[in-house]
Amino acid sequence: MSHAGVGPRALARPVAFLAAGALVVPLLAACGSDDPAGEPLAAPDTAAAPRNRIADGGTLRWAVDSLPDTLNTFQADADATTSRLAQAVLPSMYRTDASGRPARNPDFLESARVVETEPRQVVLYKLDQRAVWSDGREIGAADFAAQWRALSGRDSAYWTARNAGYDRISKVERGANDLEVKVTFARPYADWKSLFTPLYPKDVMGTPDAFNDGARRKLKVTAGPFTILRTDRDADEVVLARDPRWWGSPAKLERIVWKAVPYDERLDALVEGSVDLAELTPGDARAVQAAAPGRSGRSGMPLGTPHRGPEGEAPAEALRSWAVANGSDEKAALAEGLAREERREAVAEEDDRRERLRRYRVRKSLEPAYTQLALNGADGPLADERVRRAVARAIDREELATAVLGPLGLPARPVGSHLALSGQAAYADGSGALGRPDVKEARALLADAGWKPGAATEKGEEPAEEAAGGEGAAAETEEAPSPGGDDGTYIVGRDDKSGSGESGGDDGPGGVRIEEDPSAPSDDKAGDSAAGDKAPGGAPGAYAPGGTAAPGGSRAVPLAKDGRTLALRFVVPSGPGSRSLRTVADRIAGMLGRVGIHTTIDKVSDDGYFTDHVASGQYDLALYSWPSSAYPATDAGPIHRKPVPAADGSLNVGQNYTRVGTDRVDQLLAEALGTLDEEKARDLLRKADRRIWATAGSIPLYQRPELTAARVGLANAGAFGFATPIYEDMGFLRKKGSAGPGPSGSGS
Repeated sequence: MSHAGVGPRALARPVAFLAAGALVVPLLAACGSDDPAGEPLAAPDTAAAPRNRIADGGTLRWAVDSLPDTLNTFQADADATTSRLAQAVLPSMYRTDASGRPARNPDFLESARVVETEPRQVVLYKLDQRAVWSDGREIGAADFAAQWRALSGRDSAYWTARNAGYDRISKVERGANDLEVKVTFARPYADWKSLFTPLYPKDVMGTPDAFNDGARRKLKVTAGPFTILRTDRDADEVVLARDPRWWGSPAKLERIVWKAVPYDERLDALVEGSVDLAELTPGDARAVQAAAPGRSGRSGMPLGTPHRGPEGEAPAEALRSWAVANGSDEKAALAEGLAREERREAVAEEDDRRERLRRYRVRKSLEPAYTQLALNGADGPLADERVRRAVARAIDREELATAVLGPLGLPARPVGSHLALSGQAAYADGSGALGRPDVKEARALLADAGWKPGAATEKGEEPAEEAAGGEGAAAETEEAPSPGGDDGTYIVGRDDKSGSGESGGDDGPGGVRIEEDPSAPSDDKAGDSAAGDKAPGGAPGAYAPGGTAAPGGSRAVPLAKDGRTLALRFVVPSGPGSRSLRTVADRIAGMLGRVGIHTTIDKVSDDGYFTDHVASGQYDLALYSWPSSAYPATDAGPIHRKPVPAADGSLNVGQNYTRVGTDRVDQLLAEALGTLDEEKARDLLRKADRRIWATAGSIPLYQRPELTAARVGLANAGAFGFATPIYEDMGFLRKKGSAGPGPSGSGS
């Protein structure tokens, strides 16, 4: 799913399936050509059109993962749809542009700037004089103050998921007039632009009861181009309608309907014409592309051509008539005719399906999120930094990015930072601190750590000949997976409630052993058909092209130390929708096999993949994704902060699921958070990233693809990339010679 407003700041909550968030990032000057931040690898693909070409009216039916459990984005169970709704119906001080940087939202803010730094940082907001809530009350200091008090962390009666930034504010007060809000900080805060987005009315933030329960199902007061008309949980729909009090550019659409549609049902929904906009798995996206104009059906005739015999007879009856006229076996002729007719009907049905898919186009970009390989450094072989660095040096990230993104026609470049993506202010490729892929260097690091060629001697150890990377053996993956699918890459931040299982083979590439979790549900049939592309069981994330085999490689003698084989447990989700994720894991396992690292791929239940294995530390290697943030000084802290012992003797890891951290990284991130010099903050963040690379706790691989089917004629909606959707500009293009809505069935 594309981003929807949830970033790491929203994640002081239990982690489930995870979705990249629409990020609110700081406004900075454009990068020069020599700025390592560079440009975004892919621009938004939304069929951009000026407002004067868009018809007034129509309903946009938009497929989402699920209906939100709460409408309060600051609660623990807020999800991606919660954030999308907030963008459409609540104030935001900043929204993200196409480069992943924030731009002031002129519908709410005339200006916002730091007006004092000594003795305290003071930010002065000047609000648009037209800005009012849907009940007619002006948006003002009372709303800012109520939100600060609720989220400051000082009152435990508020069940908040996060308070980053709000805990640094000392007071919020009215400025020189009702349109000014003055915010004073107790400590300098570089990421002040992240605050008050979204902004809730004081009615929601004013009391713990209103915060905890009042905004879970309803928002009585809103302020945006749309307002919430109704939530229909029986129909799995949230319906938005134009807000008549909206002072900005009027919304072109009359309504937006967010409908919960599982990934494995979205292609059917497109065929039925019941949705206008839906993010797809790569397999389903290929089906939509294959139906594009100019493509013929399987019969070789133009799509939609009727399959009939002479004089309009059905083929079976025509063959029977010929048999009677020529004295042939009537029954045999009829049976053959019926078989032919069934085949023709199947082809005709497929052609009809493709004809219906012609109503859509695939929009593609890259999500503001990246997939990483996590290495658990808490104990075992990976507790040794030299072993972690050897794993990192054995992996060819360019090869993985090319395999994942190349077939999708997207830029295949590895991610070079843990803290930002290309185009964002803090981005710089810090991977040089770890070094390029080098098998010899990886083996040298392992040797230095005491892992030497030789057989294990302890009871129960794997024999040497079963080590990964056997000579001459073709590295195999599971049966011809599609490039992507709803494949179980977990994005920290998404709350995807789906889950399913799949059985698999016993062995992976080059002798890599694959084990099943006995608790994982089995679904043998799902893995044997093309439906594997669209099966439930995770959020789309790690992708590899159909039929891709994991790399082979020359035989590497297994390594042992103190009588034990160097073996790592690679945890992956088992569901049929996670096949492509496992293909990426297979590729990585094959690369590790070339340096003598034995890998056991352990397929576990989707439902417990993250909570029971990654978050609890029951893994050596795992794949999951983080949303990017333009506030890394704030958001990267919990992800990379050095774990500390808790009072009960356990290890408090926060969101640092790799359990790897250093005091110096913590110090650099803290310094970046506390400086108001943007250039200095960027330098500190880039230094921190290089040190994170050097610890080799996590290895960023590639930016996640975003593939969305949009109805022909739908403008300013699709694959948004970094950009925050502008809801008032979405709509259907005018029909030629008409002032009415465009070609969508929902818009007519």
